[in-house]
Order: sequence, then C-alpha cells, then structure tokens
Amino acid sequence: MVTERPPRGRLRLSEFHRSDQMLDLPLPSAESCRTLAAAIEAALSAGDRQAVGEACRAFLDELSRFYKVTAPPITVLEARPLRHYEGVGSMELFGDYHPQTKTIRVWMRTAVRQKVTSFGTFLSTLCHEFCHHLDYEMLRFRDSYHTRGFYERVAALYHHARGTPRKRLVWAPLGPGQWRIDWRSTRLAP
Repeated sequence: MVTERPPRGRLRLSEFHRSDQMLDLPLPSAESCRTLAAAIEAALSAGDRQAVGEACRAFLDELSRFYKVTAPPITVLEARPLRHYEGVGSMELFGDYHPQTKTIRVWMRTAVRQKVTSFGTFLSTLCHEFCHHLDYEMLRFRDSYHTRGFYERVAALYHHARGTPRKRLVWAPLGPGQWRIDWRSTRLAP
C-alpha cells in the first residue's frame, strides 16, 4: 500500500497532515464487533451475497452507532471489476466509497476465477471503505486521503474486529512526501 502525494493548497495540505498524524481510532466493544465480523465470515464462506450484504449492514450499523455517524448504505457485488492498463498490467477493484452518496460498494469474488474472496481481504476492504466514511462524517475532512494515519486507523479497526493482534505499520519512503508499507519489516516488528 502506498500513500498519496501531499496535495497542493494550504488548506488541503493541512488536512492531509492532520490525517497523516492521526494514528489511532477509538474502538467499539470488542465482543459485538467480533460477533458481527464472524457473521460476515460465515456468510462469505457460504458464498451467499444477500447474507453477506445483511451481515455487512449490521456491522456498519454497529460501527456507525459507536462513532455517531449515519450508517452508509452498502452494496455487495459479485466479481471484482478488472481494469487493464496498456504496458502496465491490470488492477482489480476491491471496494469503493462515494462521498456524494455516502455509499460503500464491496466485491465478494475475485475478478478472474470468480472465487469467494478471503475473509481477511474482504473485512480489510470493508474497514478501509468505512474509514473513508469516517474521514468525511466524523472527522469532517474535505477529502479522505490515503495517508499513513489513514492506513493505521484502518488497521486498528480491522484487527479489533478480527480479534488479531495489531502491529504498527513500518513505513519506507517512496518519494517526496510519499510512503509505502514495508510488509517484511512490519511482520518482523515486535
């Protein structure tokens, strides 16, 4: 994962830096969060799109109550879209958030083989898109940037919901003001 380049403009840059420095997120009850995440996992294992959608709605409703924001509508779709870029390769879209409609979309199957996505990947995507929602609704950012802080907040929510130990992400510089996660160092960190 790579951070975005810092934007131009004093106001946007200030917001970008605020997001970058915000590494933690208050977290809801572990028990309810993990119970709702387990329901998503069960529905995903069954490959039932409607059940996955209902479980995701319940999960997002609980998070939204805790963060005191409106629950974003969610659409669970089948196979991920695959985009080809000449000379570069291809890219799958795992999920997205639309700030104008405050809507989350997530895809539950891989693009090529159309197999059900792993629970970890799916939950991570759902937490990622919900954190975009929080950036707009709770933190009142004008934009939701992919900063180091954003990825740290996503990781906090994901590991809390999954019940796995959280490690701080280790960052390596990529270019002026841009960073990438050093996964090897992150895995080796205590």
